[in-house]
Amino acid sequence: MIFVPLPFVETLFFLTLLVQMSRRSENGLSENRAFALLVAAYALQSVVIGLRWGYDLKAVMPCQVVLAALLASLTWISFAGLTSERPQGNSSWLHLLPAMIICLLLFVGRGAVTAAITAIFLGYGAALLWLTRLGPDGLVASRLDGALRSYRSLQITGFALIGSAVTDIIISLDFAWGSGAHAGEVVAAANVLALFVLGAAASVAGSGSTPDDEADALPDCPQTVAATELDSEVAASLGVLMQAKKLYKDTELNLGRIARRLNCPARTVSKAVNRIHGMSVSQYVNNYRIDEARRLLSTTDEPVTQIIFESGFLTKSNFNREFLRVTGMSPTAWRQRERC
Repeated sequence: MIFVPLPFVETLFFLTLLVQMSRRSENGLSENRAFALLVAAYALQSVVIGLRWGYDLKAVMPCQVVLAALLASLTWISFAGLTSERPQGNSSWLHLLPAMIICLLLFVGRGAVTAAITAIFLGYGAALLWLTRLGPDGLVASRLDGALRSYRSLQITGFALIGSAVTDIIISLDFAWGSGAHAGEVVAAANVLALFVLGAAASVAGSGSTPDDEADALPDCPQTVAATELDSEVAASLGVLMQAKKLYKDTELNLGRIARRLNCPARTVSKAVNRIHGMSVSQYVNNYRIDEARRLLSTTDEPVTQIIFESGFLTKSNFNREFLRVTGMSPTAWRQRERC
């Protein structure tokens, strides 16, 4: 009977995620290149872990630790890209430094490798959690109908990286204070679980990102008026885009695109919507989408699956969640009630 290590099965899971990510977009994996690369790196790491702990090939250990450092960097680059109104440019290469440091330590100070990996994971985990301080509206490049899922994925990823670092600390203490008899099993199980959680989170967040684009802007966002007046003006301009232009029907709409249409910083738009309407931008836009969906449900015989796209949503799960949030019932139940 052929023995197949669990990490190899996990590799198939990651490859399946890549296929799904490719099918979600007309441009394939190139549209979400950072997250696609991240999931591919997770797949490669799971193969390495399978060789190390499934077949006890200790020769792959250097590859495992270097990949671990690289994965932390790629995770940051991918999620940080969702928070930026513009591409990160050439600064991304700086995040190769952790992996380069690990390579150097493998030659000159192997005893410090574990501590360095732990520090890298703690640092990037804390940095990711810092990104969550702005809430879902901080993910300006994430589709608005999936911004909440991407935000939760960001939170999970940050905690997962910190959890991996804590696990490394516990294992090191076990070796220092005891025999470390079960360290191997703990390491293998922790790595498999961490990769699974991180890969799933990356897939969810990656499917919610949208490519950068250029849009015709309205008059420049005023910068000299008082904050309350600015909030009112931005909110009013956004209302025009929603009602007259029906911008909410754009399934790929994100906060970055809205900000470019208003020629305002994304944070200015987010604050204006929060102060004037008391909600996030994603909730604000999705409210328009649900209003449109309710109109179509009550005035047409179109199937719900078609109404999902016509109202601006891209996935059934997001549509159902938002419909339940606004109306307290499912689309089918709402249509039946309206027609009684």
